[in-house]
Amino acid sequence: MNRGFLIVFEGIDGTGKSTQCRLLAESLHERHVPHISLAEPTRGTWGMKIRKLLSEGREGISPQEELSWFVNDRREDIERNIMPALQSNKVVLMDRYYFSTAAYQGALGLDPEQIRLENETFAPVPDRALIFLTSPEICLERIESSRDQKSAFEKLDYLQNVQNIFKSFTGPNIRFIDSVGSLSEVHEKVLAEIEDLFDLDLK
Repeated sequence: MNRGFLIVFEGIDGTGKSTQCRLLAESLHERHVPHISLAEPTRGTWGMKIRKLLSEGREGISPQEELSWFVNDRREDIERNIMPALQSNKVVLMDRYYFSTAAYQGALGLDPEQIRLENETFAPVPDRALIFLTSPEICLERIESSRDQKSAFEKLDYLQNVQNIFKSFTGPNIRFIDSVGSLSEVHEKVLAEIEDLFDLDLK
């Protein structure tokens, strides 16, 4: 490869996207493909502010202010982590990126397409955006069975709106993945959607 690739994993919580991001990282490791796995919100200053908001609630924070925190966190992540890795010809795997920001903030009443366009003025556009889709009811059941406490974002009607926005995204780099099935079955779907990016056998 003569340049790095950016592959992002998107979707509401409970779709299995984080697990599939980890499984792809393992596949790349087995094949000695240089890569790095990142997640948003980050563990930086802005990311930790967001994480606190997710766990404790918005407490009067407006959608616009919340959006600015995500943008600041992403700018920092791009400068410190994403661009250096891409410039070093690594595959960058992202568990959430600006599509999540557009979908979640869009469900709060902001314009998701405008958020996406504004992010693309400074954020590298992914080579592949994998959007995982599962029934929000099933996702909520998975979340409730795996955690003691839901985040402030995890209410059924809100998640339904978020997923509808995810479904509205279009572009040649976007792939929708039905994440119903075993982990290995969904992993095969992921490999099928990215195999054209790599000059090697990912099967």
